[in-house]
Amino acid sequence: MSVRRFWASASTLLLAAAAALGMAQPASAATGGYVALGDSYSSGVGAGSYLSDSGACRRSTNAYPYLWAAANSPSSFNFVACSGATTSSVASSQLGALSSSTSLVSVTAGGNDVGFADVMQNCVLSGEATCLASVKSAVSQVNSALPSRLSSLYGSIHAKAPQAHVVVLGYPRFYKIGGSCFAGLTEAERSAINNASDVMNGVIAKQAANAGFTFSGVADKFTGHELCSGDPWLHSVSIPVENSYHPKAAGQSGGYLPAFRSAA
Repeated sequence: MSVRRFWASASTLLLAAAAALGMAQPASAATGGYVALGDSYSSGVGAGSYLSDSGACRRSTNAYPYLWAAANSPSSFNFVACSGATTSSVASSQLGALSSSTSLVSVTAGGNDVGFADVMQNCVLSGEATCLASVKSAVSQVNSALPSRLSSLYGSIHAKAPQAHVVVLGYPRFYKIGGSCFAGLTEAERSAINNASDVMNGVIAKQAANAGFTFSGVADKFTGHELCSGDPWLHSVSIPVENSYHPKAAGQSGGYLPAFRSAA
């Protein structure tokens, strides 16, 4: 057998083996329909350049769903993520975009269910004791109420789009501990907030796995770009206030987009 024929045969066998193992290409649904569900971390609050028809949902052309769709040209793209969304409102107002032909879904949900915005407000406006108590209460809700809410949402997503590859994304840690911030929250408050994010990501990851979905965390992507890092990809307390503690455009393109792309 000639060298050329040997390599041709070997290549054919390798491709066949890869196809048999489902490795011929990633689970990406670039040739199918893509639906982006979720809250403000998926709609792109804080990233600017909002679509004119998105209103208070603040869907941004700098958000990871829009960036991924622009780069991959899915056969259809429904961007329905909305600022302020909870697991319940995603289920009631966003799942109409799904169908049996949907091939890819992304979703972030959970933070608003446990009142994380209120936690951050308490931490900024009140003392350490109030902040830590608010964080503790949120963590309690994460562990007690959030699992069943996520399970219900994920079940509804699967029912509406049974053939879809579903990627569930997590939330970043907000603070670099021992970083460059010398004012504002105490290190104890920052550590508690980071821990709460880790706990929530753990609950989300478990429920995603239970549903047969893919969880993709973003905490590692934001490492070195948290608040107090010197190069934050997150807004601190900001004007307009809704931008506060949301990813900037750099956080969407450098944090969320790679996390989604690696799992899509």
